[in-house]
Amino acid sequence: MAAIEQPCYTIINAPLMAEPYNEMQLKMDLEKGDAKVKIEALKKTIHMILAGEKLPNLLMTIIRFVLPLQDHTVKKLLLIFWEIVPKTTPDGKLLQEMILVCDAYRKDLQHPNEFVRGSTLRFLCKLKEPELLEPLMPAIRACLEHRHSYVRRNAVLAIFTIYRNFEFLIPDAPELISTFLDGEQDMSCKRNAFLMLLHADQERALAYLTSCLDQVNSFGDILQLVIVELIYKVCHANPSERSRFIRCIYSLLNSNSPAVRYEAAGTLITLSTAPTAIRAAASCYIELIVKESDNNVKLIVLDRLIAIREHPLHEKVLQELVMDILRVLSSPDLEVRKKTLKLALDLVSSRNIEEMVLVLKKEVSKTHDAEHEDTGKYRQLLVRTLHSCCIKFPDVAPNVIPTLAEFLSDSNELAATDVLVFVREAIQKFENLQPLIIEKLLESFKDIKSSKVYRAALWILGEYATSKADIEAVLQHVHQTLGEGSILEAEQKLNAGEIPSDGTQGSTTSSVSTLVTSDGTYATQSAFSTIQKTKKEKRPPLRQYFMDGDFFIGAALGTTLTKLALRYRKFSDNVKRNRFEADIMLLIASIIHLGKSGLPSKAITNDDVDHLLFCLKVLSDGTQTIVDVFCRFCREALNDMLVAKEVEDEAILSKVKNKIANKIHADDPVSFMQFETDKNELGENVFETALAQALIGGRTSTADSTSTSISKLNKITQLTGFSDPVYAEAFVHVNQYDIVLDVLIVNQTNDTLQNCTLELATLGDLKLVEKPQPVVLAPKDFCNIKANVKVASTENGIIFGNIVYDVTGAASDRNVVVLNDIHIDIMDYIVPASCSDAEFRQMWAEFEWENKVSVSTTITDLAEYLQHLIKSTNMKCLTPEKALSGQCGFMAANMYAKSIFGEDALANLSIEKPFNKPDAPVTGHIRIRAKSQGMALSLGDKINMTQKTQQQNKVVAG
Repeated sequence: MAAIEQPCYTIINAPLMAEPYNEMQLKMDLEKGDAKVKIEALKKTIHMILAGEKLPNLLMTIIRFVLPLQDHTVKKLLLIFWEIVPKTTPDGKLLQEMILVCDAYRKDLQHPNEFVRGSTLRFLCKLKEPELLEPLMPAIRACLEHRHSYVRRNAVLAIFTIYRNFEFLIPDAPELISTFLDGEQDMSCKRNAFLMLLHADQERALAYLTSCLDQVNSFGDILQLVIVELIYKVCHANPSERSRFIRCIYSLLNSNSPAVRYEAAGTLITLSTAPTAIRAAASCYIELIVKESDNNVKLIVLDRLIAIREHPLHEKVLQELVMDILRVLSSPDLEVRKKTLKLALDLVSSRNIEEMVLVLKKEVSKTHDAEHEDTGKYRQLLVRTLHSCCIKFPDVAPNVIPTLAEFLSDSNELAATDVLVFVREAIQKFENLQPLIIEKLLESFKDIKSSKVYRAALWILGEYATSKADIEAVLQHVHQTLGEGSILEAEQKLNAGEIPSDGTQGSTTSSVSTLVTSDGTYATQSAFSTIQKTKKEKRPPLRQYFMDGDFFIGAALGTTLTKLALRYRKFSDNVKRNRFEADIMLLIASIIHLGKSGLPSKAITNDDVDHLLFCLKVLSDGTQTIVDVFCRFCREALNDMLVAKEVEDEAILSKVKNKIANKIHADDPVSFMQFETDKNELGENVFETALAQALIGGRTSTADSTSTSISKLNKITQLTGFSDPVYAEAFVHVNQYDIVLDVLIVNQTNDTLQNCTLELATLGDLKLVEKPQPVVLAPKDFCNIKANVKVASTENGIIFGNIVYDVTGAASDRNVVVLNDIHIDIMDYIVPASCSDAEFRQMWAEFEWENKVSVSTTITDLAEYLQHLIKSTNMKCLTPEKALSGQCGFMAANMYAKSIFGEDALANLSIEKPFNKPDAPVTGHIRIRAKSQGMALSLGDKINMTQKTQQQNKVVAG
């Protein structure tokens, strides 16, 4: 059907007229001009008619002077002209001149050139006047026997369209096309003929398919697609036919066309739930993903696999194909890899987890050699997937930890941070792995390249190094990364040139070289200063951070060393313990002295000094309560955080499962609300309540709660007034990447409206796909017109336009009814999303566009305003609920959302209210950051509009 509805030909592009052209000038050019002049005049005539001009006096001129021409360009333009020119009088009767035109159609259908015949047949598909088509039927039938396939396939289309619109003109069309199909060899002609039988006479189509089931694999892909469509319709209408055609669908899974394999796999899943059928369809989908080069196709087919997994019976079949699914990781696109890893992680079981881990470890090793724009992000994805595998299946953790430990020295901070998040969770949950994790962490400690990773590694070592050997090993590695002796003294000697930075004794001798300058004279140069300068930059890692002014890592180091010293007390006598603690106190004091010496590029902050002094005080005379804080409460806080995360993940998983399982069973009772005459417990009529919910999406009060019913009617936009001659309203249906406008047009007059056309235009990143076709409306008649609008990005868009029409019998110009604007809501394209704190901070620093919105509301509760904001913006609050609980005069929260186009939106809410004024409204601001300007502005506009609506409702209620 889609092929028949497409335009028959393309309008030849012509430049717009530089100056107005009147009807008399056009008539002269059409009568007396040569071929080129007539072509230009005909183009201008077409443009003027399309623009709404009426040129009744040119019709006979074109019939006399242009129609006899045999030029192919003229014939193409004439077909366009005959399609758009009015063919009836104001009272609806066919113009007399069209009889001459009909004779020209007949001659073109008998033209020796196949292009003229074929284009004329395509034009006839657009004619809506049976009086013009009736004399042409013998010529159209004769075209079915033409030698050229282009003519034959267009003849089939013409016969199908005429049979569908005016069956009385060719009542034997199915029989005629069936006979034609039996003797036809060209695949395009057979496809059009089979498509007609599919929609006009399904029994004949089935009979033909049955006769050639063994030959389906040899057909062209265009015919195979129609065969798949027929099998789908027949088997759903008559399930007993499934066994008859299921083998044909299986054979089409091996077609050479990717489109046929995709449609066949989808049809097979709907027709059969047998494990063999699901396995065959899923394998076909996987092969399509692996072999197809288009990333959009890969994502679409991956979504189909994910949809199969949601079925509880199909999930077991897909678990056997996890290793095949992992082949998709060969695609370089990050989004494809992300979906593949998530799907594989959902499907993996104890039987294939080890194989999956091996594949992921190979992928990890590949990322070390490949340098790509998304290599770092892919590495991070692999780390997170391995993390989830280890938490889900602890038996594989010993094999994964050594591989992940290599990432600690990675230059990509995000991947290294994710490794430490995994290590922290693994070392807390799996006590048997603690020695292995400590060993691998110490091996990679000196190679870490990020201060943030150093801080996290120090915390883990200070918390879980509990044996005497581990404590001494940690202190030894700290000395190696700081340098031996007093830090300040070593830096002072280094600056004075007495010792090199690596701690070896410096040499006072210098080598002297003789150089020749540019003017020919000799000069000497000492190498002593340059050697010392290059060596001055090579310091131990931790000391280099201090010299760069990063003393926050010093505070983390002080806490770690304090924990080690407190635990070391139970392993040694007083002498060893005092020596150990004195060594640690010297290190902490050295950090403080270095920070205040002025040698680093940035002095130590007061907070870091206070933290380090507190550590010294704990070591000197700490009470048991403080010791418990260092040695016990920190680990308990981590355990509470991990438990809270597990609860949150289980809640999300149960919500998804409940959504999947929320189905109506065969034995569930059917409730007919229209037959309900009793009243409910509150004395409300159930039918009236249900009707009110359907019409206005109203609220129904129950004994415990208030529920809201959302109706399709809420999305209807009134485009014209009730007193306008033409009433129009539109239902706005938002798909993933486009908008479908279903416009109802009602003729409220007693006149017939000719050429009633819906004209639309867009503002923003919207694009009208095709212009709606004009219709004829009888008095008090109505019709539905659909228009598609493509959406390219997440921005607030506006669709506007008007309805133009001619009144039958009136001599005035066209009538115009201006339509109300349709505002496209950005919320239809934004969905809540989650990200880690590190990713949020990184995106916050990278995004260029910021929109600051002031809070203007009547809400007096901080938490209530946060929930109101989340509901109105479709964003997810990333700040933990525990951090927002309790009574306080201010609140700060981070929110995150993602559009269906992959655009990220961040928001930071900062609000407050005075304690002494409980009825005072919340004040503050919301900062929105996004990568694109449209996203940031549109979200801000949405928040402002929501606040205005809330205040208006408050005024009305007051």
